[in-house]
Amino acid sequence: MSKPKIAIVIGSTRAARFADVPTQWIAKIAKAHADIDVEIVDLRDFPLPFFDEVASSAWAPSQNEVAQRWQKKVAGFDGFIFTAAEYNHGPTAVLKNAIDYAANEWNKKPAGFVGYGSVGGARAVEQLRLHAVELQMAPVKSAVHIAWGDFLAVRQGEKKLEDLEHLNQAATALVNDVAWWAKVLKAARAADAVAGEAQAA
Repeated sequence: MSKPKIAIVIGSTRAARFADVPTQWIAKIAKAHADIDVEIVDLRDFPLPFFDEVASSAWAPSQNEVAQRWQKKVAGFDGFIFTAAEYNHGPTAVLKNAIDYAANEWNKKPAGFVGYGSVGGARAVEQLRLHAVELQMAPVKSAVHIAWGDFLAVRQGEKKLEDLEHLNQAATALVNDVAWWAKVLKAARAADAVAGEAQAA
């Protein structure tokens, strides 16, 4: 079986976003993991409108071409790490909208989070965990929370994320968890597919 493919989803599209910094940092750590392949996915490349389909794609095919392209992209991965900025005690609207534009493509795959902002993005991450459960994902316990002091130090150029050992340790634990669950769930989905084919024969 091929290595699980993990997407690192950049959860902000603002011109002045900070998200590229933690994305590149966590991607470097993830790419050093021998058991997974890693790809950065930028929501800027999928300019989805606010959700306006007749129903979730779980119940009716999406009509929007970008939505169809996004769903195909999501389907190609075995796990996800999301960067999660916290706005007004929650995740960015663009990330929640992108999550809503796919459905079955998320099922039975792990999700991990790199939060930043007020209280390290903890409230945004907790909300995203709830969304992940509803989509039959497996949100992992480990997470990265870039607290306000660390965020400002990095944003102002006083430090780099790789200089902060507590964040490096959290990132390694997160990647290890996502990699483990991705491997297990990829095998389980493959077994389900074989069983389904046998029943249909």
